[in-house]
Amino acid sequence: MKTCLLLTLVGLAISFALPTFGEEKEEANSFLFRAIPAIPQLAQQIEPINSQVDEAFNKHDAVAIAALFTTNATLVAPSGMFSGRDGIAKYFTDVFQRFDPSNQLTKLSYVYAFGDDVCGIGGRTVTVNTSTARPVQGGGYLIRVYTRVGTTWKIRLEVDKYMAGH
Repeated sequence: MKTCLLLTLVGLAISFALPTFGEEKEEANSFLFRAIPAIPQLAQQIEPINSQVDEAFNKHDAVAIAALFTTNATLVAPSGMFSGRDGIAKYFTDVFQRFDPSNQLTKLSYVYAFGDDVCGIGGRTVTVNTSTARPVQGGGYLIRVYTRVGTTWKIRLEVDKYMAGH
């Protein structure tokens, strides 16, 4: 069920990010899902959680990052799928040990509301510091699904795609 939900969300995210490719065909297909663009206030509400993730990431604090996710969250990364806060914390601990990353900055390009959740699509930049080479700038794309837990926003699902830079 998680895989089906994940594939659905990834498909929706791709369709959100590439709206111009299907403009002529949209009129012929009346069944297309239309996301509701988020009002600016909603986008501003979720921006602090992205800043908190970046801050904890740059301090190599895997537990603080995991605390920004829901208890049953899922993270899909190039190296696999990780569930729950413990799994997410272990993933980031491994990333910090293997790549010694720094200077992460996340920016959302698109924010959509659907139901009680918010989907953010964007990217991040990061510096990878290795002991055998000079630091490498990299980055990638990300999709995050945010949900309210009490009075705060938490990340329920994150899909990451990292790419090496120059």
